[in-house]
Amino acid sequence: MPDQHQAPATVSNPIVPGFHPDPTVCRVGDDYYLACSSFEYFPGVPIFHSRDLVNWTQIGNVLDRPGQLALPLDSPSSTGVYAPTLRHHDGRFHLIVTNVSGYGNLLVTATDPAGPWSDPVRLPDVPRIDPDIAWDEDGTCWCTCAGVQQVQLDPATGKVTGETEDVWSGTPGARYPEAPHLYRIGEYWYLMIAEGGTERAHAVSIARGTSPNGPFEPCPHNPILTHRGHEHPVQNTGHADLVQGPDGSWWLVLLGVRPNGGTPGWHVLGRETFLAPVVWNEDGWPVAGSPDLELPAPGWPLHPGPPVAVRDDFDDERLAPQWVSLRDRPADLITTGERPGWLTLRARGASMDDPDVVFVGRRQQHHTCRVRALVDASEGAGGLAVRMDERHHYEVEAAGGEVRLVVRLSSVRKVIASRPVPAGAVVLRVDVTIPAPDDPGSGPDLVTLGFEEPDGTVTALAALDGRYLSTEVAGGFTGRVIGVYAATGTVHVDWFDYEQTG
Repeated sequence: MPDQHQAPATVSNPIVPGFHPDPTVCRVGDDYYLACSSFEYFPGVPIFHSRDLVNWTQIGNVLDRPGQLALPLDSPSSTGVYAPTLRHHDGRFHLIVTNVSGYGNLLVTATDPAGPWSDPVRLPDVPRIDPDIAWDEDGTCWCTCAGVQQVQLDPATGKVTGETEDVWSGTPGARYPEAPHLYRIGEYWYLMIAEGGTERAHAVSIARGTSPNGPFEPCPHNPILTHRGHEHPVQNTGHADLVQGPDGSWWLVLLGVRPNGGTPGWHVLGRETFLAPVVWNEDGWPVAGSPDLELPAPGWPLHPGPPVAVRDDFDDERLAPQWVSLRDRPADLITTGERPGWLTLRARGASMDDPDVVFVGRRQQHHTCRVRALVDASEGAGGLAVRMDERHHYEVEAAGGEVRLVVRLSSVRKVIASRPVPAGAVVLRVDVTIPAPDDPGSGPDLVTLGFEEPDGTVTALAALDGRYLSTEVAGGFTGRVIGVYAATGTVHVDWFDYEQTG
């Protein structure tokens, strides 16, 4: 028999699958912490822990209180919380981020990255999105943001000093120089940015100087990482952050997408977090390897964390950190305390078309998966939804003694199938599968929605083309989220299963 404890030859990318874009990472001793953008979802900024850069466990959400995260109910999808930077300085964690729907740029701190995090310090004079924070040897704090612009910042008060300076514009002609990160490595200050836009032309470029505010000399080999024009299963690569491994080697965490289907390819999981190796050439410039789906295993011990359970029985007072809601989470509308062992949802918006719908979901993290939920809608209407935004979603809904399949695609909303069901709770179900491609126009997946009869028989109401719930169709910056909702009255959910299949 093979050795059960033998180290693997390879490790898998993405390291944080599903809609987890704009990763930022910091190392504190033997521990690593990573945070991501969250856009219109509450709580905001999921945060993860690892001991090995490969296996990550979500330990919380940084912005988990209404006083930290204001997302107006009418704010559009793909607005909200953009591009954090996470750093550790003087014994505290600092996270600087942009809320384009509320506070603008803000800074929160914590001694424990699992929380609680402080109330936000607002940064009204930090000029643009994607703020970065770094300290030089004399303790001056530098904030660099999209553009690429830089100011000196007092993180305790949010005040800036001096003038806003343009420090680098990136590769000449490249659009959207953004997501800067500033590092002191050896004798140089390195300024790394994303450019080209977060679509197929996305890229990582870098410059360096002897001072944190420049002048900066561009790397002669820019971009140091891009998959534009490459036949590679990972596309849109960019928005990277540098970190050292346990053995002193260097690595990038970055976002990428995994398109499926025919031409032009559709990605449905959103922008995910990948890992790529870095070496330094003789001229002192970083050379990035490719964020392949399989990487050679690093030369240090791996520490797999506990897997997320397939089933959530909603037995705890607080929802697990992977659960997100839309724009807010009022305790009187979303609770596990009303009916023990059940999640109770009270309707506000009338359907998944409405930005204020009461919804609790988790990110779809695998290209093939099965989702099931036991839903009691005898006091209202609600069900199980696969969501991209208010204009692109599929749901299987229970109400009035029947289950119906609702499709919303752009301006079209239609009930395309319905079946009667016995009174009481019903198991609603979504299966996502990959069809065999048979032409260049094949979609990325099939989304089959239905329910289970009392004897366990599965009744599929329809199998729908998944391309319509993709970023290439819907637009925006997010990925699919699958969850339960209330459209009218009160809906109770006894359990929710999410499992990878295939």
